[in-house]
Amino acid sequence: MLAKIYWQGRKKWLFLFFTTFPRMRIIGFLICIVLALPGFAQQAGQYSRADLESRKQQIQAEIDDAQKQLDETKKNKNATMGQLHALENKLAVRQKLINNINDEIENISSTIQTSATEVQILRETLEQYKVRYAQSIRYSYETRSSFGMLAFIFSSSSYNDAMKRMGYLKKFRDYRKQQVEQIRITQAQIEHKIGVLNSQRAQKDELLSSQVQQTQQLKKETEETNQVVQELKGKEKELAENIEKNKKAAKRLDKAISDIIRREIELARKQAEEEAKKKAAEEKAGLATSNRPAGIKVTTLPGNTSATAATNNYTPPARIAAPTSYSLSLTPEVTALSNNFQANKGNLPWPVEKGFIAEPFGRHKHAVAEKVMVENEGLEIQTSENATARAVFDGTVTSVSYIPGMGQLILIKHGEFFTAYSRIENAIVKKGDNVHIKQVLGTVMLNDDNIPMMHFELWKVGANDKAAPVDPALWIAPMR
Repeated sequence: MLAKIYWQGRKKWLFLFFTTFPRMRIIGFLICIVLALPGFAQQAGQYSRADLESRKQQIQAEIDDAQKQLDETKKNKNATMGQLHALENKLAVRQKLINNINDEIENISSTIQTSATEVQILRETLEQYKVRYAQSIRYSYETRSSFGMLAFIFSSSSYNDAMKRMGYLKKFRDYRKQQVEQIRITQAQIEHKIGVLNSQRAQKDELLSSQVQQTQQLKKETEETNQVVQELKGKEKELAENIEKNKKAAKRLDKAISDIIRREIELARKQAEEEAKKKAAEEKAGLATSNRPAGIKVTTLPGNTSATAATNNYTPPARIAAPTSYSLSLTPEVTALSNNFQANKGNLPWPVEKGFIAEPFGRHKHAVAEKVMVENEGLEIQTSENATARAVFDGTVTSVSYIPGMGQLILIKHGEFFTAYSRIENAIVKKGDNVHIKQVLGTVMLNDDNIPMMHFELWKVGANDKAAPVDPALWIAPMR
């Protein structure tokens, strides 16, 4: 009888401990791993949402600036090209804001899905905890006889064996407490996750509402832009005259820039040749002195160069060749400046503090007269009243001149690169000045429509010493 009780108690407790307890620990460990992964995903999503929110604030600031410039253009009761450019700029910024909102919606939708998955996993985990806990309680109830536990302990073969069995029973009791704590913690996690999920859904609803508002505003501004275009099309004769006038002024400007850069290239090559001749003469004089025998006075007859060479036993040095290209004629300091300019492509500051590109670089259709093609060697940058032009990089002013129809032209050399700032008045720099990045050069003048508009160009000297304009939009940083 005692043997039967012993084996029954031993079988029940060993089965309960060695099957249920280790298996639950493994299940809990795996669940923790699964739950940790979405947590990392959500954390990454939060950083991404923060970036999107920061970008949205920057775009909103751009919209505010665009509205201010648009209000300035509306001071002229008649529709102008400046007003059209301001409207088009505002449309572009508005569309950028809508795109950013769409990115936020997509991001938060992904986060909501992740949170919903976490809640589902937690609920399944809670159910497993409850089932296992119920099983242990039911099993404990079925084996609640204290005689069974005592038989399990007293049937030990030794004192050490009895102590181990008492330890097993204690661990099982602690494990049941741990089950209760896991159930409590999991329930709290579910409540927290549900709260986060509801907050995320509220944010998504807010973003969707903002998306609708911005889309309606975009539609309204598009209609206003189309109206201005129609008004301007009614002034085709005036537009054609202005286009032709601007073309002539642009040609004068580009010729002036090209001529100045060509003179700079010739001047640099000439200076390099003179420097090469000077070094050759110095080297020749140094070798003649070092090859002359000590204590011998040399007398040379006029025009008898061979006798002089023979007397001095002089060996002419190899001729130092002058640089064959503009880049090779630059000093090490200027070459370093040029390389630094190249390295900052895409990060150069704007030539004005605030503004937008009204006319892009290259050949494109006119904004109103679509049949007319416009060739632009730089950027037309529309800015605010009393705005100042500023240098985009360190350099040396090579020219300050006046171009009819384009105001003052300021040309700055940066090694192999030249930046040109026109439609400037009251220039405060002069030829030969060394300027620094963001240094004020002068005031942006008003165009025929009383709109502050600056023309900015960027030229690069090629391998064949031919200078050509490049798209400045690829070199300046995005406006912030």
